[in-house]
Amino acid sequence: MPSKNRIVPVSKLSVEAQATENLRQYVLSGAIKPGEKLTEVALADEMGVARATLRFGLNRLAAEGLLVKTPYTSWEVRTLTADDAWELWTLRAGLEGLAVRLAADNMGPRLREKFQFAFDELVEACNSGSSVEASEKDLGLHRTIVNSLGHSRLADQYKLVEQQVRMYINICNTLMGSDLPAVVDQHVPMMEALFRGDGIKAAHEAWVHNESEGGKLVAYLQQRAKMEAAGATQ
Repeated sequence: MPSKNRIVPVSKLSVEAQATENLRQYVLSGAIKPGEKLTEVALADEMGVARATLRFGLNRLAAEGLLVKTPYTSWEVRTLTADDAWELWTLRAGLEGLAVRLAADNMGPRLREKFQFAFDELVEACNSGSSVEASEKDLGLHRTIVNSLGHSRLADQYKLVEQQVRMYINICNTLMGSDLPAVVDQHVPMMEALFRGDGIKAAHEAWVHNESEGGKLVAYLQQRAKMEAAGATQ
């Protein structure tokens, strides 16, 4: 598995997908900051891959909304703005709300076991104190619900924004600091309604959760933008 806090070489026998995953983990780890530039020559040398292989991964991450292409074979990590955060939380709330409603309406032993396992993993990750693990299991829980329904179009739409949602979750959970168990508490009302088979309530709680945390992130990014603007004028 590639390290989540540094870029590592990719075997010359690796396929493009492995190079892409390596890059994705590198970007999402926070090892490089939003707005920081990446150059193809340096990255290809560091990873030990051909530039064509690297470019495949870079283009994939750009399509996922994680990178932005700049002139002269340079790329930069996308900066998440307050508007981006608002769009992501509202879209995420809609997709996840639909997913939990359908899941609750079709609740049975198989789904219950699968969702309980994913939730238990989130609890364990939050108790470990690792925001990286907590973020992975946070996304993992929602992805499990979405992908367990047999609703291919819903799953496809979620996958389109999944990596941006991952970045969004990473920032939200980092802002939690040492209070990661609160991440579990945020999910409890939705999970209780889900396990009761109350689809309307589960969807409502999914929206409330996203609205609350999304609102905090929007406010944080707005404040950060104001501080950066003030600093630029000094």
